[in-house]
Amino acid sequence: MAANNRIGSKRLVVGAHYGLRDWLAQRVTAVIMAVYTVILLGWFFGAHDFSYDGWASIFAAQWMKLATFVTLLALLYHAWVGVRDIWMDYIKPTGIRLFLQALTIVWLLGCAGYAAQILWRV
Repeated sequence: MAANNRIGSKRLVVGAHYGLRDWLAQRVTAVIMAVYTVILLGWFFGAHDFSYDGWASIFAAQWMKLATFVTLLALLYHAWVGVRDIWMDYIKPTGIRLFLQALTIVWLLGCAGYAAQILWRV
């Protein structure tokens, strides 16, 4: 009877073991996005020129382009963790789940490339 007991140090552990890493990644990326939002709102409400030129001048500085791109990467990783968890939780057939995960990765990489193109065009 005791040999079949799977409680304790000899417990059979299964799963992908994403728990703590994903939880921490979601919190860190959320903090990055929150800090960026505060900076952007402060810059926006401190501006006196509410035109395209005024908006473009915010992103003219190289540090602001870099901060924006880092925030976008944080947003994309944040989205990847969330969507991947949704696919793993609700799509049981492995082939369909793999296809949806690959499609999500392609979509997010496309968004990152498009964002870089937009940022460095200003």
